[in-house]
Amino acid sequence: MATILYHNPRCSTSRNALALLRERGIEPEVVEYLKAGWTASTLERLARKTGLGLRGLLRAKEDGAKALLADGASDADILKAVLAEPILIERPIVETPKGARIGRPVEKILEVL
Repeated sequence: MATILYHNPRCSTSRNALALLRERGIEPEVVEYLKAGWTASTLERLARKTGLGLRGLLRAKEDGAKALLADGASDADILKAVLAEPILIERPIVETPKGARIGRPVEKILEVL
């Protein structure tokens, strides 16, 4: 498995994560998840590999994610919502054979390199 960056190019933290990887000599597979969308299997894998569960992958600043968190949504409800609205997932996420991390702060991605 290569290094994968789930990336939003409009996000400065996501751009900084890409720059950090490249500074380390890593050219990741870049997945612009807002264009490509998510699959249930990818989200479930990232939830497991980060150790955060689906709830922990939510971008708490987004209104839709806030509502899911406030309502105590089930994993099935969260999955359905983020498949419909990819923006609800936090960014950036880096996935490697060693695991996956949300890059907030961006230095967190170093843990899986």
